Amino acid sequence: MAETILTLADTELTLAGNAGPVEILKGVTLDVARGETVGLVGPSGSGKSSLLMVMGGLERATGGTVHALGHDLTAMNEDALARFRRSHMGVVFQSFHLIPTMTALENVATPLELARHGDAFERAAAELEAVGLGHRMHHYPSELSGGEQQRVALARAAAPRPEILLADEPTGNLDGPTGHAIMDLLFGLNARHGSTLILVTHAPDLAARCGRTIRLEDGRLARNAEAAE
Repeated sequence: MAETILTLADTELTLAGNAGPVEILKGVTLDVARGETVGLVGPSGSGKSSLLMVMGGLERATGGTVHALGHDLTAMNEDALARFRRSHMGVVFQSFHLIPTMTALENVATPLELARHGDAFERAAAELEAVGLGHRMHHYPSELSGGEQQRVALARAAAPRPEILLADEPTGNLDGPTGHAIMDLLFGLNARHGSTLILVTHAPDLAARCGRTIRLEDGRLARNAEAAE
């Protein structure tokens, strides 16, 4: 039996809204195994991205628990969460979140330097080569296309060799062919590094590439639902 790497138990998320508290997640219970690929699907506003943020400790659950690699994320302070993510998680967003004043190489190397990897620039260069950007590593984000910027973001997420890779609509700002190329790279990272991949997507064909597809509706899980949009 595969090792469980991520566990949510009765996890809730309630945020303040203009008209009062808004329940985003309503008692989500879920186990994810090491090396698994999971697609999170569901209508807009169902809580998919919020669930991914809670899994990564980027949003703090207001009820229940979130355990990753045996650590209780709900009990950590912000500094501890940042250190944990830096060492164990990679996150890829729809927007690329690259630092505009840094080259592609510097964007990938900087998180490695913060994590005190002595080979930060060597590892960053290797990851950029792996995503087909070896010839563009000294270019700035403004000099790169959208697809190239997302490749840099993927290299940055993969460089620390994360056990857990979280991706929130990573192809949402890209055209069809470019988006499919990015997804090929993302699944390739899962295969190459053995990372557990959790993917939020509206695209049924991308969700179908995952080993398991889970649907959210109104903040609740329809567990093991093989779903299409």
